Amino acid sequence: MRIILSRSGLPRRPLPRPAFAGPLLVFGVFGLGILGLGAAGSTPSLAQSEPPIRSAEDAFCRSEARAQVFSAPDPLNLGLREIGRRIWASCMERTANGKKQNKKQKPHKRRRHR
Repeated sequence: MRIILSRSGLPRRPLPRPAFAGPLLVFGVFGLGILGLGAAGSTPSLAQSEPPIRSAEDAFCRSEARAQVFSAPDPLNLGLREIGRRIWASCMERTANGKKQNKKQKPHKRRRHR
């Protein structure tokens, strides 16, 4: 066992390493490098493809579009992004119209039974 001197000059022993540390370090660093490159390569494309969420309705409509994009028909061969955008736009229009309709309606009067 090798003894290492610390800054104060007192001897210090290194921490024991597990037996699997050698292969783990070799493959772990290599694996992390591959994962890091894969994550770094995909993160900018995700960040560029969608603008930040602006409201609760926007978040709801995005989740609805994600859920329906693969089951929606595509007779014009528009592609997934355009179909998803159209689903999102129709959802946003519905939620905006729903808000306007709720504001125009008179409040409901509660009637008591005698």
